Amino acid sequence: MVFGLIDRLKGRRAPAPIVSVPNVAGRIYAIGDVHGAAELLERMVARILAECRADGQRATLVMMGDYIDRGDSSRAALDLVASLDEAAELDPILLRGNHEAMLLDFIEGRASATRWLQFGGLQTLLSYGVGGLGAIGAGRGDAAERDLRAALTEAMGPHLGLLRGLASSHQSGNVLFAHAGAHPDLPFELQPERALIWGAPDFLDRPRADGRWVVHGHYVVDAPQAADSRIAIDTGAYFSQRLTAVRLDGGRLDFLTEALDG
Repeated sequence: MVFGLIDRLKGRRAPAPIVSVPNVAGRIYAIGDVHGAAELLERMVARILAECRADGQRATLVMMGDYIDRGDSSRAALDLVASLDEAAELDPILLRGNHEAMLLDFIEGRASATRWLQFGGLQTLLSYGVGGLGAIGAGRGDAAERDLRAALTEAMGPHLGLLRGLASSHQSGNVLFAHAGAHPDLPFELQPERALIWGAPDFLDRPRADGRWVVHGHYVVDAPQAADSRIAIDTGAYFSQRLTAVRLDGGRLDFLTEALDG
């Protein structure tokens, strides 16, 4: 049904884009992909809390997913994410990224460990003190994967419940927050979950025509940017040592960056 609608929309002449600015209810912060950069996340959350306290204002904090993998401190990053609801100034919204999806696919037996490990899962295993990869490499196959799955499930404990409860998107005003963006031809309400978490065709190539905006991570950019109905905030924290957030306050937009020296 969804893909039939996409095909019909593609056959029509594209309407002229509606010129608009991102406009949300209240103040919303969104933090880009963390990928195990726990120290940067700690600094960014402290900065956001300081702003809220200085202004005496409560805010929504949207975490854009991909908290784990690639960087060295996935476990610490999830500890921080899990503690966000303890801050009286913040209403946290936790989104799922494709890396959380890959880990859960492995844990829940829908996929082997191979793909996840190729995309940074090894660093997550190490952060939880889980070994056993040698057995997989030695050809033990399914038995080794079962052992690895069981060990990681035990080590992650309540963090697994956190990951299973992540949302696929959040909407406020004319802005959608989704880890990997959204299909430009579909209204927010009809987006396939896979597009929100893994990406959609043409998302980076064509702006939306309905005046709506999408805040996203997933695609690494040298600097945050807001253009053509997209607000990109993944600045590759695990290798660039720069974590980016966007502050949306009514119709105002500002970027925040935390960086490690050296």
